[in-house]
Amino acid sequence: MMPRTCPEPDQLRRALEAFRQGGRNVACVQARLAVDNGDDSWIAASFAAEYAAQFDVLLPMLSALGLPILLGGTSNHFRRRVLDEVGGWDPFNVTEDADLGIRLARAGWQTRVIASTTFEEAPVTSRAWLGQRTRWLKGWAQTLLVHLRQPQALMADLGVGPALALLLLAAGPFAAALVHPFCVALLLADLLRGVIGLPRGSFAEVLTSALTFTTLFAGYAGTAAITYVGLRRRSRVPGLKVVLGIPLYWLLLSAAAWRALFELLRRPHHWQKTEHGVARHRVAQAAALRHSDVTGSASAPPPPRPAAAWN
Repeated sequence: MMPRTCPEPDQLRRALEAFRQGGRNVACVQARLAVDNGDDSWIAASFAAEYAAQFDVLLPMLSALGLPILLGGTSNHFRRRVLDEVGGWDPFNVTEDADLGIRLARAGWQTRVIASTTFEEAPVTSRAWLGQRTRWLKGWAQTLLVHLRQPQALMADLGVGPALALLLLAAGPFAAALVHPFCVALLLADLLRGVIGLPRGSFAEVLTSALTFTTLFAGYAGTAAITYVGLRRRSRVPGLKVVLGIPLYWLLLSAAAWRALFELLRRPHHWQKTEHGVARHRVAQAAALRHSDVTGSASAPPPPRPAAAWN
């Protein structure tokens, strides 16, 4: 069985340089994750596009703005002393790295994203993806519940702006995933009744329609835009199946969110394992990564200058 992840050979050197250039306040360096088996299935291709948006657009932006980061799990590098000071990983949180990222931020430490990639295998079936995503969403919900026990303390530790940004980026997608099926149902109902674009009879209907259209079309358009930017930074473009499949992918996210909610109530600490080493092209790709430089991507080696570790 092939290993789950394959970091670029110079990642430790880049992480060390990032710590040196960032100063004593940098406690964690997050490398970027990229899916290397996106050709195996539609779900793997959609996962690869989502990762490009997350790790090549969103997280670098949060890092540049100094905002809290829900760590991505696989390629994190820490100052050991700081890791011990904040208590290490929470064994009861099923996305323990996400929680750790917030605790580091609350303690006044900074996280930086570097231009080095760890290649990872995505689930190749919807069933495997659903189990993994259920765990992730449940863990993010756990993280929010823990840190919102004392909202005033959270605001005091992070500052009002960073705390609100954290809530928006962590709670917003979860809430959107929960309500998405209802928005789709309302849209389909309006289509069947032929009332789309017609005046509504009450303020409640106007508000409901506005929220539905905003959630769906702004969400779909925003997802497509950030995905396009992320994939372009890796010298790729989203395939037609991925773009047209965004509504279906969102419905799968909704299914995972509702499963996560039920598991949070019934089995909060259950950790569903994800099987790896099943990708069709994993062996060839891992061998190629070990013997060649990765070029034409967001993780390509930057010019040799001190600030390059932050690109």
